[in-house]
Amino acid sequence: MLPIWAVSLRGRVTLITTIVAAVVLIPVGILGVAMARTWVTAGVVAETRETAERITSELHAGELPLGASIPVPNASVDLIQIVAPGGEVVATSDAARNLPRLADVWPSPDNPVVHTTNCLPTRCVHLTAARVSPRPDARVVYAGMSTPSVLATSLLETVVFTEIAVLIALTGWATWLIMGRALRPVSEMRAELDEINASDLSRRVTQPMGDDELAGLAASVNGTLARLERSADQQRQFASDASHELRTPIAGLRAQLESAQLYPEDTDLGALVESALRDTDRLEAIITDLLLLARIGSRVDAAKERIDLAQLVREELAVRNDKIPVRLSVCENASVDGVRLQLARVLTNLLDNAQRHAEQYVRVSVSIRDDTAVLAVENDGAEIAEDDRERIFERFTRLDAARSRDIGGTGLGLAIARDVAVAHRGTIRAEGCRSGARFVLRLPAVQG
Repeated sequence: MLPIWAVSLRGRVTLITTIVAAVVLIPVGILGVAMARTWVTAGVVAETRETAERITSELHAGELPLGASIPVPNASVDLIQIVAPGGEVVATSDAARNLPRLADVWPSPDNPVVHTTNCLPTRCVHLTAARVSPRPDARVVYAGMSTPSVLATSLLETVVFTEIAVLIALTGWATWLIMGRALRPVSEMRAELDEINASDLSRRVTQPMGDDELAGLAASVNGTLARLERSADQQRQFASDASHELRTPIAGLRAQLESAQLYPEDTDLGALVESALRDTDRLEAIITDLLLLARIGSRVDAAKERIDLAQLVREELAVRNDKIPVRLSVCENASVDGVRLQLARVLTNLLDNAQRHAEQYVRVSVSIRDDTAVLAVENDGAEIAEDDRERIFERFTRLDAARSRDIGGTGLGLAIARDVAVAHRGTIRAEGCRSGARFVLRLPAVQG
Protein backbone atom coordinates (compact mmCIF):
# COMPACT_ATOMS: atom_id res chain seq x y z
CA MET A 1 0.00 0.00 0.00
CA LEU A 2 1.43 3.35 -1.07
CA PRO A 3 1.92 6.08 1.56
CA ILE A 4 -0.58 8.96 1.60
CA TRP A 5 1.91 11.44 0.11
CA ALA A 6 2.35 9.22 -2.94
CA VAL A 7 -1.34 8.88 -3.82
CA SER A 8 -2.76 12.16 -2.54
CA LEU A 9 -2.12 15.61 -3.97
CA ARG A 10 -2.89 16.97 -0.54
CA GLY A 11 -0.24 14.71 1.01
CA ARG A 12 2.36 15.55 -1.64
CA VAL A 13 1.86 19.30 -1.27
CA THR A 14 2.03 19.00 2.52
CA LEU A 15 5.24 16.95 2.31
CA ILE A 16 6.86 19.37 -0.14
CA THR A 17 5.85 22.40 1.94
CA THR A 18 7.21 20.78 5.10
CA ILE A 19 10.52 19.97 3.38
CA VAL A 20 10.80 23.53 2.04
CA ALA A 21 10.07 24.91 5.51
CA ALA A 22 12.78 22.67 6.98
CA VAL A 23 15.28 23.62 4.27
CA VAL A 24 14.64 27.30 4.98
CA LEU A 25 14.26 27.33 8.77
CA ILE A 26 17.10 25.00 9.77
CA PRO A 27 19.86 27.07 8.10
CA VAL A 28 18.23 30.21 9.49
CA GLY A 29 18.31 28.65 12.96
CA ILE A 30 21.96 27.64 12.59
CA LEU A 31 22.86 31.12 11.38
CA GLY A 32 20.87 32.69 14.23
CA VAL A 33 22.62 30.58 16.87
CA ALA A 34 26.03 31.40 15.36
CA MET A 35 25.22 35.09 15.27
CA ALA A 36 23.95 35.03 18.87
CA ARG A 37 27.13 33.29 20.08
CA THR A 38 29.26 35.76 18.12
CA TRP A 39 27.36 38.72 19.56
CA VAL A 40 27.64 37.44 23.15
CA THR A 41 31.34 36.64 22.68
CA ALA A 42 31.98 40.11 21.24
CA GLY A 43 30.27 41.65 24.26
CA VAL A 44 32.32 39.60 26.71
CA VAL A 45 35.57 40.48 24.92
CA ALA A 46 34.69 44.18 24.89
CA GLU A 47 33.86 44.23 28.61
CA THR A 48 36.93 42.27 29.73
CA ARG A 49 39.25 44.31 27.47
CA GLU A 50 37.84 47.57 28.81
CA THR A 51 38.32 46.43 32.41
CA ALA A 52 41.83 45.08 31.75
CA GLU A 53 42.94 48.28 30.01
CA ARG A 54 41.52 50.42 32.78
CA ILE A 55 43.33 48.43 35.53
CA THR A 56 46.52 48.52 33.46
CA SER A 57 46.26 52.28 33.08
CA GLU A 58 45.75 52.79 36.82
CA LEU A 59 48.60 50.42 37.67
CA HIS A 60 50.94 52.12 35.19
CA ALA A 61 50.08 55.51 36.70
CA GLY A 62 50.73 54.25 40.24
CA GLU A 63 47.12 54.84 41.31
CA LEU A 64 46.49 51.23 42.32
CA PRO A 65 48.11 49.98 45.54
CA LEU A 66 49.14 46.32 45.25
CA GLY A 67 48.50 45.40 48.84
CA ALA A 68 44.79 46.09 48.81
CA SER A 69 41.92 44.33 47.06
CA ILE A 70 41.53 45.48 43.47
CA PRO A 71 38.33 47.49 43.03
CA VAL A 72 35.99 46.17 40.29
CA PRO A 73 35.03 48.91 37.78
CA ASN A 74 32.49 46.62 36.01
CA ALA A 75 30.40 44.32 38.20
CA SER A 76 30.10 41.67 35.46
CA VAL A 77 33.90 41.47 35.09
CA ASP A 78 34.64 40.52 38.69
CA LEU A 79 37.64 38.20 38.21
CA ILE A 80 40.79 40.39 38.24
CA GLN A 81 44.38 39.36 38.93
CA ILE A 82 47.75 41.12 38.67
CA VAL A 83 50.58 38.64 38.02
CA ALA A 84 54.32 39.29 38.30
CA PRO A 85 56.79 37.97 35.66
CA GLY A 86 57.59 34.93 37.76
CA GLY A 87 53.94 33.87 37.80
CA GLU A 88 53.14 35.15 41.30
CA VAL A 89 49.71 36.65 41.81
CA VAL A 90 50.45 39.96 43.54
CA ALA A 91 46.90 41.38 43.71
CA THR A 92 43.32 40.15 43.05
CA SER A 93 39.76 41.23 43.28
CA ASP A 94 37.59 39.76 46.01
CA ALA A 95 35.90 37.28 43.60
CA ALA A 96 39.27 35.93 42.41
CA ARG A 97 41.03 35.82 45.78
CA ASN A 98 40.86 32.05 46.29
CA LEU A 99 41.33 31.12 42.66
CA PRO A 100 44.55 29.97 41.03
CA ARG A 101 46.10 31.98 38.27
CA LEU A 102 43.35 32.65 35.73
CA ALA A 103 45.45 31.70 32.67
CA ASP A 104 48.94 30.74 31.62
CA VAL A 105 48.94 33.07 28.59
CA TRP A 106 51.58 35.84 28.79
CA PRO A 107 51.23 38.81 26.40
CA SER A 108 54.41 39.85 24.57
CA PRO A 109 55.59 43.45 24.09
CA ASP A 110 54.53 43.22 20.44
CA ASN A 111 51.06 41.88 21.35
CA PRO A 112 50.25 43.45 24.72
CA VAL A 113 46.54 42.47 24.83
CA VAL A 114 45.40 38.84 24.43
CA HIS A 115 41.87 37.40 24.63
CA THR A 116 41.48 33.78 25.74
CA THR A 117 39.34 31.28 27.59
CA ASN A 118 40.36 28.88 30.31
CA CYS A 119 38.64 26.29 32.44
CA LEU A 120 39.54 26.31 36.16
CA PRO A 121 38.67 23.47 38.52
CA THR A 122 35.45 25.23 39.52
CA ARG A 123 34.48 27.22 36.44
CA CYS A 124 35.35 28.26 32.90
CA VAL A 125 36.20 31.90 32.27
CA HIS A 126 36.48 34.32 29.36
CA LEU A 127 39.26 36.83 30.02
CA THR A 128 41.62 39.44 28.62
CA ALA A 129 45.32 39.51 29.51
CA ALA A 130 46.93 42.97 29.21
CA ARG A 131 50.65 43.75 29.65
CA VAL A 132 51.29 46.81 31.83
CA SER A 133 54.38 47.97 29.87
CA PRO A 134 56.86 46.70 27.26
CA ARG A 135 59.63 46.23 29.86
CA PRO A 136 60.80 42.67 30.53
CA ASP A 137 59.75 42.87 34.18
CA ALA A 138 56.30 44.22 33.41
CA ARG A 139 53.31 42.72 35.17
CA VAL A 140 50.19 41.34 33.44
CA VAL A 141 46.59 42.15 34.34
CA TYR A 142 43.99 39.39 33.90
CA ALA A 143 40.36 40.57 33.75
CA GLY A 144 37.67 38.01 33.21
CA MET A 145 34.21 36.71 33.95
CA SER A 146 32.57 33.32 34.20
CA THR A 147 31.59 32.03 30.77
CA PRO A 148 27.95 33.04 30.09
CA SER A 149 25.48 30.14 30.07
CA VAL A 150 24.68 30.90 26.42
CA LEU A 151 28.26 29.99 25.55
CA ALA A 152 28.83 27.36 28.23
CA THR A 153 25.78 25.19 27.53
CA SER A 154 23.64 24.08 24.58
CA LEU A 155 20.54 25.79 25.98
CA LEU A 156 20.37 28.30 23.10
CA GLU A 157 20.57 25.55 20.48
CA THR A 158 17.92 23.52 22.29
CA VAL A 159 15.49 26.44 22.46
CA VAL A 160 16.07 27.57 18.88
CA PHE A 161 15.77 24.15 17.27
CA THR A 162 12.77 23.25 19.40
CA GLU A 163 11.06 26.36 18.07
CA ILE A 164 12.10 25.45 14.52
CA ALA A 165 10.70 21.95 14.91
CA VAL A 166 7.42 23.40 16.18
CA LEU A 167 7.30 25.85 13.25
CA ILE A 168 7.95 23.07 10.73
CA ALA A 169 5.24 20.93 12.30
CA LEU A 170 2.80 23.87 12.29
CA THR A 171 3.64 24.57 8.65
CA GLY A 172 2.87 20.98 7.68
CA TRP A 173 -0.33 20.93 9.74
CA ALA A 174 -1.52 24.27 8.35
CA THR A 175 -0.75 23.16 4.79
CA TRP A 176 -2.68 19.94 5.33
CA LEU A 177 -5.71 21.87 6.58
CA ILE A 178 -5.52 24.54 3.88
CA MET A 179 -5.12 21.98 1.08
CA GLY A 180 -8.02 19.99 2.49
CA ARG A 181 -10.21 23.06 2.42
CA ALA A 182 -8.97 24.11 -1.03
CA LEU A 183 -9.50 20.64 -2.54
CA ARG A 184 -12.89 20.07 -0.91
CA PRO A 185 -14.74 21.43 -3.99
CA VAL A 186 -12.73 19.00 -6.15
CA SER A 187 -13.83 16.09 -3.96
CA GLU A 188 -17.43 17.30 -4.18
CA MET A 189 -17.19 17.61 -7.97
CA ARG A 190 -15.72 14.11 -8.20
CA ALA A 191 -18.53 12.69 -6.09
CA GLU A 192 -21.12 14.49 -8.23
CA LEU A 193 -19.46 13.25 -11.42
CA ASP A 194 -19.48 9.67 -10.09
CA GLU A 195 -23.27 9.93 -9.69
CA ILE A 196 -23.77 11.10 -13.30
CA ASN A 197 -24.38 8.30 -15.77
CA ALA A 198 -24.96 8.06 -19.49
CA SER A 199 -28.73 7.70 -19.09
CA ASP A 200 -29.04 11.10 -17.35
CA LEU A 201 -26.57 13.82 -18.36
CA SER A 202 -28.77 16.68 -17.20
CA ARG A 203 -27.06 17.03 -13.82
CA ARG A 204 -24.23 19.50 -13.29
CA VAL A 205 -21.45 19.81 -10.72
CA THR A 206 -21.57 22.58 -8.13
CA GLN A 207 -19.53 25.58 -9.23
CA PRO A 208 -17.63 27.30 -6.37
CA MET A 209 -18.02 31.02 -5.82
CA GLY A 210 -15.46 33.36 -7.36
CA ASP A 211 -13.33 33.32 -10.49
CA ASP A 212 -10.43 31.12 -9.38
CA GLU A 213 -9.07 27.97 -11.04
CA LEU A 214 -11.57 25.67 -9.31
CA ALA A 215 -14.49 27.77 -10.51
CA GLY A 216 -13.01 27.62 -14.02
CA LEU A 217 -12.62 23.84 -13.72
CA ALA A 218 -16.25 23.45 -12.63
CA ALA A 219 -17.39 25.67 -15.52
CA SER A 220 -15.37 23.58 -17.99
CA VAL A 221 -16.78 20.34 -16.54
CA ASN A 222 -20.32 21.68 -16.79
CA GLY A 223 -19.64 22.84 -20.35
CA THR A 224 -18.39 19.36 -21.24
CA LEU A 225 -21.45 17.78 -19.63
CA ALA A 226 -23.68 20.16 -21.57
CA ARG A 227 -22.01 19.17 -24.84
CA LEU A 228 -22.29 15.48 -23.95
CA GLU A 229 -25.95 15.94 -23.07
CA ARG A 230 -26.56 17.74 -26.34
CA SER A 231 -24.76 15.01 -28.27
CA ALA A 232 -26.77 12.32 -26.48
CA ASP A 233 -29.98 14.25 -27.14
CA GLN A 234 -29.01 14.51 -30.80
CA GLN A 235 -28.49 10.75 -30.98
CA ARG A 236 -31.81 10.06 -29.26
CA GLN A 237 -33.52 12.63 -31.47
CA PHE A 238 -31.95 11.06 -34.54
CA ALA A 239 -33.22 7.62 -33.58
CA SER A 240 -36.67 9.01 -32.80
CA ASP A 241 -36.88 11.08 -35.97
CA ALA A 242 -35.58 8.27 -38.14
CA SER A 243 -38.08 5.78 -36.76
CA HIS A 244 -40.97 8.25 -37.04
CA GLU A 245 -40.36 10.21 -40.24
CA LEU A 246 -38.98 7.36 -42.33
CA ARG A 247 -41.93 5.13 -41.54
CA THR A 248 -44.42 7.06 -43.70
CA PRO A 249 -42.50 7.11 -47.03
CA ILE A 250 -41.32 3.55 -46.50
CA ALA A 251 -44.90 2.42 -45.80
CA GLY A 252 -46.15 4.24 -48.91
CA LEU A 253 -43.43 2.73 -51.07
CA ARG A 254 -44.15 -0.72 -49.69
CA ALA A 255 -47.89 -0.33 -50.29
CA GLN A 256 -47.30 0.61 -53.92
CA LEU A 257 -44.96 -2.33 -54.48
CA GLU A 258 -47.33 -4.78 -52.78
CA SER A 259 -50.24 -3.45 -54.84
CA ALA A 260 -48.20 -3.90 -58.02
CA GLN A 261 -47.31 -7.42 -56.93
CA LEU A 262 -50.96 -8.33 -56.25
CA TYR A 263 -52.43 -6.65 -59.34
CA PRO A 264 -49.71 -6.56 -61.96
CA GLU A 265 -52.17 -6.23 -64.86
CA ASP A 266 -53.69 -3.07 -63.34
CA THR A 267 -50.33 -1.46 -62.52
CA ASP A 268 -48.92 1.37 -64.60
CA LEU A 269 -45.22 0.58 -64.48
CA GLY A 270 -44.09 4.07 -65.46
CA ALA A 271 -46.26 5.72 -62.80
CA LEU A 272 -45.11 3.17 -60.21
CA VAL A 273 -41.43 3.81 -60.96
CA GLU A 274 -41.93 7.58 -60.91
CA SER A 275 -43.79 7.42 -57.58
CA ALA A 276 -41.18 5.05 -56.11
CA LEU A 277 -38.38 7.37 -57.19
CA ARG A 278 -40.14 10.33 -55.55
CA ASP A 279 -40.46 8.41 -52.31
CA THR A 280 -36.84 7.27 -52.59
CA ASP A 281 -35.69 10.86 -53.17
CA ARG A 282 -37.63 11.98 -50.12
CA LEU A 283 -36.11 9.15 -48.04
CA GLU A 284 -32.64 10.14 -49.22
CA ALA A 285 -33.25 13.81 -48.39
CA ILE A 286 -34.58 13.01 -44.93
CA ILE A 287 -31.68 10.67 -44.16
CA THR A 288 -29.15 13.25 -45.41
CA ASP A 289 -30.65 15.98 -43.23
CA LEU A 290 -30.87 13.71 -40.20
CA LEU A 291 -27.21 12.75 -40.56
CA LEU A 292 -26.26 16.40 -40.91
CA LEU A 293 -28.18 17.25 -37.75
CA ALA A 294 -26.38 14.45 -35.92
CA ARG A 295 -22.97 15.79 -37.02
CA ILE A 296 -23.51 19.51 -36.41
CA GLY A 297 -21.46 20.73 -33.47
CA SER A 298 -19.12 17.74 -33.45
CA ARG A 299 -15.40 18.34 -33.90
CA VAL A 300 -15.05 15.64 -36.55
CA ASP A 301 -15.91 17.81 -39.55
CA ALA A 302 -15.74 21.21 -37.88
CA ALA A 303 -12.68 22.64 -39.66
CA LYS A 304 -13.37 26.32 -39.09
CA GLU A 305 -11.98 29.00 -41.37
CA ARG A 306 -12.34 32.74 -42.00
CA ILE A 307 -15.45 33.29 -44.14
CA ASP A 308 -16.63 36.49 -45.84
CA LEU A 309 -20.44 36.29 -45.67
CA ALA A 310 -20.88 38.63 -48.65
CA GLN A 311 -18.69 36.41 -50.82
CA LEU A 312 -20.49 33.28 -49.53
CA VAL A 313 -23.87 34.78 -50.51
CA ARG A 314 -22.64 35.67 -54.00
CA GLU A 315 -21.17 32.21 -54.54
CA GLU A 316 -24.38 30.47 -53.47
CA LEU A 317 -26.63 32.72 -55.56
CA ALA A 318 -24.38 32.19 -58.61
CA VAL A 319 -25.13 28.45 -58.71
CA ARG A 320 -28.87 28.73 -58.05
CA ASN A 321 -31.65 29.05 -60.60
CA ASP A 322 -34.48 30.53 -58.57
CA LYS A 323 -37.87 31.42 -60.02
CA ILE A 324 -38.26 34.45 -57.72
CA PRO A 325 -35.67 37.23 -58.18
CA VAL A 326 -33.31 37.81 -55.27
CA ARG A 327 -32.52 41.36 -54.18
CA LEU A 328 -29.04 41.67 -52.70
CA SER A 329 -27.67 44.18 -50.16
CA VAL A 330 -24.33 43.20 -48.61
CA CYS A 331 -21.57 44.73 -46.47
CA GLU A 332 -18.11 43.78 -47.72
CA ASN A 333 -16.31 43.40 -44.35
CA ALA A 334 -18.65 40.97 -42.58
CA SER A 335 -16.31 38.06 -41.76
CA VAL A 336 -16.86 35.19 -39.34
CA ASP A 337 -15.03 32.04 -38.24
CA GLY A 338 -17.04 28.99 -39.20
CA VAL A 339 -17.48 25.82 -41.22
CA ARG A 340 -18.09 26.88 -44.81
CA LEU A 341 -20.26 23.88 -45.77
CA GLN A 342 -22.51 24.30 -42.73
CA LEU A 343 -22.99 28.05 -43.18
CA ALA A 344 -23.64 27.50 -46.89
CA ARG A 345 -26.28 24.93 -45.94
CA VAL A 346 -27.96 27.47 -43.64
CA LEU A 347 -28.09 30.00 -46.47
CA THR A 348 -29.39 27.37 -48.88
CA ASN A 349 -32.13 26.30 -46.46
CA LEU A 350 -33.20 29.90 -45.84
CA LEU A 351 -33.26 30.65 -49.57
CA ASP A 352 -35.20 27.45 -50.32
CA ASN A 353 -37.71 28.33 -47.62
CA ALA A 354 -38.04 31.89 -48.93
CA GLN A 355 -38.49 30.72 -52.53
CA ARG A 356 -41.27 28.32 -51.51
CA HIS A 357 -43.24 31.08 -49.78
CA ALA A 358 -42.38 34.27 -51.70
CA GLU A 359 -44.92 36.05 -53.95
CA GLN A 360 -42.75 38.52 -55.91
CA TYR A 361 -39.30 38.91 -54.32
CA VAL A 362 -36.67 37.54 -51.95
CA ARG A 363 -34.22 39.91 -50.27
CA VAL A 364 -30.81 38.91 -48.82
CA SER A 365 -28.75 41.35 -46.76
CA VAL A 366 -25.41 41.15 -44.94
CA SER A 367 -24.32 43.76 -42.37
CA ILE A 368 -22.24 44.39 -39.24
CA ARG A 369 -23.86 45.56 -36.00
CA ASP A 370 -21.92 45.85 -32.72
CA ASP A 371 -19.28 43.22 -33.55
CA THR A 372 -21.97 40.90 -34.86
CA ALA A 373 -22.32 39.75 -38.44
CA VAL A 374 -25.98 39.73 -39.52
CA LEU A 375 -27.33 37.68 -42.43
CA ALA A 376 -31.02 38.28 -43.17
CA VAL A 377 -33.25 36.51 -45.72
CA GLU A 378 -36.67 38.07 -46.30
CA ASN A 379 -39.61 37.23 -48.55
CA ASP A 380 -42.97 38.83 -49.25
CA GLY A 381 -45.01 35.67 -48.63
CA ALA A 382 -47.29 34.86 -45.73
CA GLU A 383 -46.40 36.38 -42.38
CA ILE A 384 -45.44 34.14 -39.47
CA ALA A 385 -47.53 34.57 -36.35
CA GLU A 386 -45.53 35.67 -33.35
CA ASP A 387 -46.52 32.52 -31.41
CA ASP A 388 -45.10 30.34 -34.21
CA ARG A 389 -41.75 32.12 -34.64
CA GLU A 390 -39.95 29.77 -32.25
CA ARG A 391 -41.92 26.62 -33.03
CA ILE A 392 -41.00 26.60 -36.73
CA PHE A 393 -37.38 25.77 -35.81
CA GLU A 394 -38.46 22.45 -34.34
CA ARG A 395 -37.93 19.35 -36.45
CA PHE A 396 -40.64 18.36 -38.92
CA THR A 397 -42.77 21.37 -38.03
CA ARG A 398 -44.93 22.90 -40.76
CA LEU A 399 -47.42 25.66 -40.21
CA ASP A 400 -50.95 24.78 -41.33
CA ALA A 401 -51.13 27.77 -43.66
CA ALA A 402 -48.02 26.65 -45.46
CA ARG A 403 -48.67 22.94 -45.87
CA SER A 404 -50.15 23.30 -49.32
CA ARG A 405 -47.11 25.20 -50.63
CA ASP A 406 -44.28 23.60 -48.63
CA ILE A 407 -43.92 20.65 -50.99
CA GLY A 408 -40.55 19.02 -51.43
CA GLY A 409 -39.01 19.97 -48.11
CA THR A 410 -38.02 17.52 -45.42
CA GLY A 411 -39.21 19.66 -42.51
CA LEU A 412 -35.63 19.84 -41.23
CA GLY A 413 -34.28 22.91 -43.00
CA LEU A 414 -34.90 25.44 -40.22
CA ALA A 415 -33.91 22.92 -37.53
CA ILE A 416 -30.57 22.49 -39.32
CA ALA A 417 -30.16 26.26 -39.55
CA ARG A 418 -30.77 26.67 -35.81
CA ASP A 419 -28.31 23.91 -34.83
CA VAL A 420 -25.61 25.35 -37.10
CA ALA A 421 -26.14 28.80 -35.57
CA VAL A 422 -25.83 27.43 -32.04
CA ALA A 423 -22.71 25.42 -32.98
CA HIS A 424 -21.17 28.69 -34.26
CA ARG A 425 -22.03 30.57 -31.02
CA GLY A 426 -24.73 32.51 -32.82
CA THR A 427 -28.50 32.77 -33.05
CA ILE A 428 -31.19 32.57 -35.70
CA ARG A 429 -34.67 34.01 -35.31
CA ALA A 430 -37.80 34.65 -37.27
CA GLU A 431 -38.63 38.34 -37.03
CA GLY A 432 -41.61 40.34 -38.06
CA CYS A 433 -41.54 42.62 -41.10
CA ARG A 434 -44.07 44.81 -42.88
CA SER A 435 -45.10 42.05 -45.26
CA GLY A 436 -43.89 38.49 -45.36
CA ALA A 437 -41.32 36.64 -43.28
CA ARG A 438 -37.76 37.55 -42.25
CA PHE A 439 -35.12 35.15 -40.90
CA VAL A 440 -32.03 36.68 -39.26
CA LEU A 441 -28.78 34.79 -38.55
CA ARG A 442 -26.39 36.53 -36.11
CA LEU A 443 -22.79 35.31 -35.69
CA PRO A 444 -19.76 36.75 -33.84
CA ALA A 445 -17.81 38.89 -36.31
CA VAL A 446 -14.02 38.81 -36.60
CA GLN A 447 -11.77 41.73 -37.43
CA GLY A 448 -9.36 41.84 -40.34
